[in-house]
Amino acid sequence: MKFLLDMNVSPRLCSRLAQAGWGAEHWSSIGDGTASDAAILGYAISRGYVVLSHDLDFSAILAATGAKSPSVVQIRCQDVLSEEFLRILLATLSQFSAEIENGALVVVDGKRARVRLLPLA
Repeated sequence: MKFLLDMNVSPRLCSRLAQAGWGAEHWSSIGDGTASDAAILGYAISRGYVVLSHDLDFSAILAATGAKSPSVVQIRCQDVLSEEFLRILLATLSQFSAEIENGALVVVDGKRARVRLLPLA
């Protein structure tokens, strides 16, 4: 899996994902910082990325359009670089890698994760 981190996620998370064996790029290094969420989703679809974001709009777009991709990991925690959150995030990505590869919305907070398969109903 390779991840595209939205503007509202720390770019430092890219190196932590890379240490765990996943590719990761921050949107600021490849796209316009003022790009719409739809543009970011389009980029992710065309290049096979999973989107990581704090933004609730991505799940709303997936639901409204009935999209089957890309997968979105929605972060519901402020300190994304804390060791506890990183442990939960990395465990979630490993546990649900098949679902994420096939299209899913994953919501990760400071204590747990929830997974819904795409398309959202």
